[in-house]
Amino acid sequence: MAKGEDTRPDRISEAEHAVMEVLWAKPDPVTAAEVCETVCDARGWSLPTVKTLLSRLVSKQAIAANPDGRRYLYSPLIARSDYVGGESRRLVERLFGGKPASLFAHLAQQEALTDKDLAEIEALLKELKQ
Repeated sequence: MAKGEDTRPDRISEAEHAVMEVLWAKPDPVTAAEVCETVCDARGWSLPTVKTLLSRLVSKQAIAANPDGRRYLYSPLIARSDYVGGESRRLVERLFGGKPASLFAHLAQQEALTDKDLAEIEALLKELKQ
């Protein structure tokens, strides 16, 4: 990989993200059937849909697939915190010119922040300053 090249996986779709959440929640690698048990009913998916999503995530190098007999065991290659951090940075860059304060100003102007939200943000900022 060239110096300065982005090492994050390709963008993860909303459906792929749902699968990633299952993998991040499990302490051990899981099968496609186990992923399906968690998300298929709620999303109206079938096992082949889950297998397709898992295959896409493998090709994006977001997860690993290790053979286990006739099945595969899947595990994340990226931590949830790393993914959330990257997506947060992309959001701020794309929509707010790279300025996090603009995001908060937008939320405040749209009345999307409650007094409780503002208090939590203030407490977090105080904690970060220390």
